[in-house]
Amino acid sequence: MNFFTITRGDLDGFFGLMVDNLIQILVLSALCIGVCGFPLIFVTSVVLPGAAVSLLVGNVFYAWQAWKLGQKTKRTDVTAIPYGINTVSLFAFVFFVMFPTYQATGDYISAWKAGLLVSFISGCIEVIGSFVAAKIRKYTPRAALLSALAGIAITFISMDFLLRTFERPIIAFIPLGVILLQYFGKVRFPFGIPGGLLSVLIGILLSFLSGFWGDPIYKPGAIESGLETLGIYFPKLSLSPLLDTLTYANIKAYFSVILPMGIFNVIGSLQNIESAEASGDSFDTKTSLLVNGLGTLAGTAFGSPFPTTIYIGHPGWKALGAKHSYSMLSGVFMTFVSLFGLMGLIQALIPIEAGMAIVLWIGIVITSQAFQAIPKHHSPAVVVGLLPAFAGWAVLIIQNVFIFLDGKLQSTLQELGVKQTIHFSLSDIPPHLTFLPYALSGVLALSQGFLITSMIWSAMVVFVLEREWNKAAIWATIAAILSMIGWIHAYELQGNAILNRFTELANFDFPIAYLSLTTLFLLVWFLDAKGKAGKLEH
Repeated sequence: MNFFTITRGDLDGFFGLMVDNLIQILVLSALCIGVCGFPLIFVTSVVLPGAAVSLLVGNVFYAWQAWKLGQKTKRTDVTAIPYGINTVSLFAFVFFVMFPTYQATGDYISAWKAGLLVSFISGCIEVIGSFVAAKIRKYTPRAALLSALAGIAITFISMDFLLRTFERPIIAFIPLGVILLQYFGKVRFPFGIPGGLLSVLIGILLSFLSGFWGDPIYKPGAIESGLETLGIYFPKLSLSPLLDTLTYANIKAYFSVILPMGIFNVIGSLQNIESAEASGDSFDTKTSLLVNGLGTLAGTAFGSPFPTTIYIGHPGWKALGAKHSYSMLSGVFMTFVSLFGLMGLIQALIPIEAGMAIVLWIGIVITSQAFQAIPKHHSPAVVVGLLPAFAGWAVLIIQNVFIFLDGKLQSTLQELGVKQTIHFSLSDIPPHLTFLPYALSGVLALSQGFLITSMIWSAMVVFVLEREWNKAAIWATIAAILSMIGWIHAYELQGNAILNRFTELANFDFPIAYLSLTTLFLLVWFLDAKGKAGKLEH
């Protein structure tokens, strides 16, 4: 197959990945402007061209990597690893680094520089992680790697877009039905039109018609506003502002955000490489992760404060029939959009509702793979591995509700002329209120470092199922160490912000609890070994 060959599946994959990337860019732009005070022209001329550099570097490489694997193995069905802006880091860097900096200084440039700093260090962690990740992958059960991905897929991807689907059923049901018919029912549509393209076109049409039943998607003046940003915006080298803020004091100040995001990015990318292998495409771990880190560093060098990552979803794109070209098309398209300031116009023409059916379907396929690509008796381990992601998703909902209520309170107090500062914050709520339908402190603890927690508990269950008690004990000990230094379960509430706590001893409860598990597993291992020895003597 020629490198520039584009198949029907590639077109479907391109539309899906394009919508996914567009959503990331839309969110990125909205947060930079609405939360951190960035002017629209700064986002259009600096941030987006920088992000385009990182997207082009990664997508073209992963397309080439998949093509080379196909040439080497004489296969035509190799699917490139998906790649794009890291959503988790995007929110973390905006709310825990850039927004506080903007609040403290009132200067969006200072907020941008702080974002460049944390993105740069995160990229360095990704590069360093590429040299050790293969070892982690070797000793971690597949169920532990895939269940964490499935947890993200079923919560942050599937549930998010499922709720959006039921929010606007008249618009969303038919595009979703088209996707289900083609990719689950193997229905072929007239004139060979790809299901992904047809789904998006129907979504656009229904969005346009939505005004007729009183729920308009298209906003008046949106297209005119999108046309105002058209132009040519070449990436601008931003090494000088990065070096200005690259100090030990700044790194130390933001380390509690940088470290978990960098580690989660490495582990998440590692899990996605395992997901690709479970789908039949085996890529080199070190090279794949190294280019991911270099993509982040390249974007940072040209002004993007947001790291990239190997995306969740490889089995979904493969099921679409996408090969290598869908990745290349996505990288080139996003570069074209960013360089010519087309983001606002595309946002006006293609609403999220028009393309979310594809992304919802991707989440469903990823979750399914976690159960299909492992030994059947390991399925309980996958279920256990799903649970921490639900806590992470629940905390995001709870936190946003409190932020919204606090904002309403401030507006009301201003209208009443109250000068006293009064806030409605998470930190004011006792963690063990009996009338709540959930244990607040438990939800918060489980959500912190949930990717790692998911791996640990899933791995423990796998080794319990296999009666390898000593290996289960090792994973419990790892959890004890990580909880002791605050990589998992430790948090601190400041208003409505949930901050990580990295220290020599974050708390006593979880290290003691995990070491108790270690002791239990080792006791069973000892008694089991003694029992076997007794049988041999007889």
